[in-house]
Amino acid sequence: MVPPEVMSQNEIDSLLQAITSGGDASGMDVEEEKPLKLYDFRRPDKFSKDQLRAIQMIHESFCRTLTTSLSTMVRSMVTVEVVAVDQLAYDEFINSLVQPTVIGILEMYPLSGNALLEINNQLTFAIIDRLLGGRGDPLRKPRDLTDIERTVMERVMMKILEHLEESWSTVVDIRFRFETMENNPFFVQVCPGSDMVLLVTMKTQIGEIQGIMNFCIPYFVIEPLIDKLSSQQWFSSTSRKGAEGALEVLTERLQDVSVPVALELGHSIVSLGDVIQMRTDDVIRLDGTARDPLGLRVGNRVKFHCSPGVFNKNYAAQVTEVLSDDMILEVEE
Repeated sequence: MVPPEVMSQNEIDSLLQAITSGGDASGMDVEEEKPLKLYDFRRPDKFSKDQLRAIQMIHESFCRTLTTSLSTMVRSMVTVEVVAVDQLAYDEFINSLVQPTVIGILEMYPLSGNALLEINNQLTFAIIDRLLGGRGDPLRKPRDLTDIERTVMERVMMKILEHLEESWSTVVDIRFRFETMENNPFFVQVCPGSDMVLLVTMKTQIGEIQGIMNFCIPYFVIEPLIDKLSSQQWFSSTSRKGAEGALEVLTERLQDVSVPVALELGHSIVSLGDVIQMRTDDVIRLDGTARDPLGLRVGNRVKFHCSPGVFNKNYAAQVTEVLSDDMILEVEE
């Protein structure tokens, strides 16, 4: 038989003090319980917070470019902004849509499978009305699109996909292609209803009309790219592509810049009095001879030497020498 454990006087005093003060009589420290996080096995998390943040950054860039493009297209003030980036079951997304609506079924090359771009009916008819010369009045009664309206919206969607492709290119090279259009969300099955999808919800306002645009990608479609979706990857790709892209865009746009070009026969210095007294048939003596090359001035600098001639019964000049920077300075002096 084990003898009972005898408590010391100090232990008895501590026990009585704990009982009197309403503390823990066991004398043991009780750890605070950690808050529990609920986990729904029907909606497993497929994307990390960092991946969702990267996806939000991609589509915020998309919204900025689309705002400018749509404003020009519909000739009205347009604002587009991301309001939510979420992961949910495909059934939940389809059941949340109002029928009829406009759903574009998209291909994402080289990925397998389809994505969806859904545009609210109010927003759709506001865009169509503006493009066809109207004021963008709201739709009074929900209805399906006519054949002409479907053609108009197909072109609008293809324009939207250009900006979507450009925004995704900062992380990964994806080619979006418009496949077909549906009005009934329950006729669109790009994946099983229980599969998880990525949903980007964007609020769009055209004039006084507000609507929602949803971009939905099934998880199995985007899974091959999941490792590349991170905010760090987005920042590094954006800074790198920003410098390279800016140079390409600048070079491309400079090709279309109009500059004045003038062919100079020669120069002379005359007094203001001679200019005032100048009359028809007066002769101005130039500082060169008929055999000297002519200067071709681009903007305010002589860039080429030319020889005069005729081409197709028109006066012309043939470039005989391209001037270097040192030679250009000598000519200007």
